[in-house]
Amino acid sequence: MLRRRARRVQEDADPLDPAQERRVRAVLALGGVPQADLPDGVQQVRLRLLERAAKGYEAPRDVSAWAAVVASNLAMDWHRARKRQDRLGERLASLRQHEHPSGEDTSVLSLAVAQGLDELPDQQRQVLLLRFFADLPVRSIARELGVPEGTVKSRLHTAVRALRARLHEDEVV
Repeated sequence: MLRRRARRVQEDADPLDPAQERRVRAVLALGGVPQADLPDGVQQVRLRLLERAAKGYEAPRDVSAWAAVVASNLAMDWHRARKRQDRLGERLASLRQHEHPSGEDTSVLSLAVAQGLDELPDQQRQVLLLRFFADLPVRSIARELGVPEGTVKSRLHTAVRALRARLHEDEVV
């Protein structure tokens, strides 16, 4: 009975003590994560520690060090996501400034792309949308669809080629 109660108390307890939480916050902040995102980062570290326990793994020997490494990795992930978002913004801005400054030309291009997407087979349209509109990497698309990465790449190549041919055929591009 005492063992069950002790186990329940351990499960309900915060996996990070206040000193470990401060260390995680410091690592995230020094890693460049904005103040507004620090609570989310701390929660991610807690979540990973709880997931580890739920999978039946032993607790790390030094939870503080383990949490600091996870926080450091989260900070790097945050920077990668930020760079990816910045690049996407730059690409979208360049598309707006590209050869089609007028609204009419942009509308024609948008309509032609939409029609071209409608004509693609479902599997090709799906990978094209996931890659270029959802900005997912090939590896993630393959994992989510349950197909090899080579299959995703092949479908992407075929879809882009077909869409490009369609836009040239309609003399839109």
